[in-house]
Amino acid sequence: MFIQTESTPNPATLKFLPGQEVLGTGTADFPTADAASGSPLAQRIFAVDGTTGVFLGHDFVTVTKAETVEWDHIKPAILGAIMEHVQSGEPVLASDAAPEAAHAIHEGEDGEIVDQIKQLLDTRVRPAVAQDGGDIVFHGFERGVVYLHMQGACAGCPSSTYTLKMGIEQLLRHYIPEVTEVRPVAA
Repeated sequence: MFIQTESTPNPATLKFLPGQEVLGTGTADFPTADAASGSPLAQRIFAVDGTTGVFLGHDFVTVTKAETVEWDHIKPAILGAIMEHVQSGEPVLASDAAPEAAHAIHEGEDGEIVDQIKQLLDTRVRPAVAQDGGDIVFHGFERGVVYLHMQGACAGCPSSTYTLKMGIEQLLRHYIPEVTEVRPVAA
């Protein structure tokens, strides 16, 4: 098995491409080792000292490391953990764990606006950030402000504010005049 790696805009995050499907649908974000109890794969990766986050996408695994650790020191162990998991035949997620639904449900007014926001995110934004090993999902819309949750390589990325303000906010404001601002939220 050959696993490729790609750098991401976030220097603390590396994207691992095992050459096969990781999750059939959705994504799974494990920002801490405690959150990884529903994923045997994420647990194996967190067992590598220095791992601080794991994000699973359709065909990739994004791993975030501690600032005090160098990639040269932990990358081989992470590659080994991914290979070991694939060879074990265990599922990526436990049977009682399901991939995350992409966007938060919005009830109430502005339903049409929220549908437009979600459509633009799904067609223009999410494919691009998935290439960088992350995801950005809709969290809410209130009085012109769109709240987005950043995951994987996008969470904590030095360029995430620029991406939000100069990329996503400009895109949404262009197509949806009711949008006045975009802000990040924590999970």
